[in-house]
Amino acid sequence: MIRRPPRSTLFPYTTLFRSWKMAFVFTIAIPSKRKRGEVFKMTSSVNTFCYQSCFFLDFADGGIGYVEMLFRCNYLALVGGGKTPKYPPNKVMVWDDLKKKHVIELDFSSDVKAVRLRRDRIVVVQEEMIKVYTFTQNPQQLHVFETCYNPNGLCVLCPNSNNSLLAFPGRKMGQVQIVDLANTEKAFLNIPAHEAALSCIVLNLQGTKLATASEKGTLIRVFDTFSGNKLHELRRGANNASIYCINFNHDSSLLCLSSDHGTVHIFAIEDAKKNQQSSLASATFLPKYFSSKWSFSRFQVPGGAKCICAFGSDANSVIAICNDGSYYKFAFNSKGECTRDVYAQFLEMTEEDT
Repeated sequence: MIRRPPRSTLFPYTTLFRSWKMAFVFTIAIPSKRKRGEVFKMTSSVNTFCYQSCFFLDFADGGIGYVEMLFRCNYLALVGGGKTPKYPPNKVMVWDDLKKKHVIELDFSSDVKAVRLRRDRIVVVQEEMIKVYTFTQNPQQLHVFETCYNPNGLCVLCPNSNNSLLAFPGRKMGQVQIVDLANTEKAFLNIPAHEAALSCIVLNLQGTKLATASEKGTLIRVFDTFSGNKLHELRRGANNASIYCINFNHDSSLLCLSSDHGTVHIFAIEDAKKNQQSSLASATFLPKYFSSKWSFSRFQVPGGAKCICAFGSDANSVIAICNDGSYYKFAFNSKGECTRDVYAQFLEMTEEDT
């Protein structure tokens, strides 16, 4: 178990995960304060039934604000953060945990907001620009793409080795641009996903579907990445919410999401009839709201903690990892009934947190 630092020393957690080949992986950046300054600790797990520490890094001379793991291997991209950052926030350091040292260093003129990795590419996200490099000992810059203002570093790189799609905010607010990195001469696909600014974008594992949410957080839209056509429009709720996370399951038949309302919603994609609808949905004279498709299952995260979610390796299971150090596994059935299956606490709370 990892001891959580006093709340006064915390900067925002960076928590990432990838569902790939029926495994669940998450990395957590946890700063704490010792006599020598802020310490960065990181754990990862590839076990959906319980968590286990796969490796642990302790930087006693500075803080880390962002971490990205390359699938389930030994490479991690690190960006400095906190009051005394380990590295400048405009630098990306790629750490090789087998060699226990940094093997790649990239410098930029402005702060790095996010990093995406796959075996052949490093994608660096800045506020209004995305740069793509080769994943080699001496990375070569391949592409530069302009975006609208993107303070949250929204960007998603398809993990499938047979699909090189990169999706990110376009130049216009609410627009998503999709680029095939294997063929950049091909015309880019621009999808007018929302009227408001984007808050979350995600590709399915195959790279054939794109799900988006705006800052309003009421609607989730699913698009075809080849044609740009809208496939589904799903309603999370009537009131605005901040969407923390969206994820498809392995075969893209289901979709889950978490928000600041403390709930995780589960939608059916393949069999959309499973989703709930109003009894007035067929009334054409009523506003579009009444024909909305709502989640067929949802559960409340105890305490309403901020969390990310993904589908587990078990059929009809969802994992939730929360920033209060809690781990949940929920099971649901075709009727939408949901029960808590597993609970664990991977951060030890201090007196200041209680």
